[in-house]
Amino acid sequence: MPGKLYLCATPIGNLEDITLRVLRILKEVDLIAAEDTRNSIRLLNHFDIHTPMTSYHEYNKIEKAYTLVERMKSGQDVALITDAGTPAISDPGEDLVRICYEEGIGVTSLPGAAACITALTLSGLPARRFSFEAFLPREKKERAAILEELKNDTRTLIIYEAPHHLISTLKDLYSVLGECRITVCRELTKKYETAFRTTFAEAIRYYEDGEVRGECVIVIEGRDRAELIREKQESWESLSLEEHMAYYTDTGMDRKSAMKQVAKDRGVGKREIYRQLCTDET
Repeated sequence: MPGKLYLCATPIGNLEDITLRVLRILKEVDLIAAEDTRNSIRLLNHFDIHTPMTSYHEYNKIEKAYTLVERMKSGQDVALITDAGTPAISDPGEDLVRICYEEGIGVTSLPGAAACITALTLSGLPARRFSFEAFLPREKKERAAILEELKNDTRTLIIYEAPHHLISTLKDLYSVLGECRITVCRELTKKYETAFRTTFAEAIRYYEDGEVRGECVIVIEGRDRAELIREKQESWESLSLEEHMAYYTDTGMDRKSAMKQVAKDRGVGKREIYRQLCTDET
């Protein structure tokens, strides 16, 4: 029988945030694949776990994945851990999971700590609908494209950032998203944990005046849906009715469907659009 891949969540700070199930699995598996074995050995030593380890990280994620799969095909069980938190969340573990499924290897996930969820619940912002963007790209064009996509998102947004990039990222977000409520979470689950409920402008002023320490999670309130609808209607109303119709008919949409969509855009009935068009044509 082939072995199995176990995705084991590890603490993001406080060592007590590890489950009994994870501790048992880490002791029972044949091998632990760790993002950084030098970091993970401290965790294993703390809990008196002596299972062999091997490295699995961003720079060997594909080649090493197939090596691990071969071991699992031979009947060995493998546990995957990251430096902190849940494997495959903003982590090369997602590639190992995909390859395991492609190769017929069973996968199971052992839930536990995740910085994005911890920050969201701590933020005081709406948590029913949210989007997780992890780290924004460093390349300028790709970063700008992602920010543009996020500009009108009505969901609460979660972004990771390193302390030395926090101010520049806050400024980039502010320039695109505008002023809104945010919570900057730092040192989650640790002794100096903070959840700074603020706005972009205030956060920028605050962090420019002092040193930023600890990994950060920025939780951002989404756009107000009603306000967004009003803005869209105003943008459509800046066009003449003929220009608005042409926006859709020029793409190949038939006239009847275009009238229906124009009416929806403008927040009026289709009969009103038909009446206005007929009046203009006469």
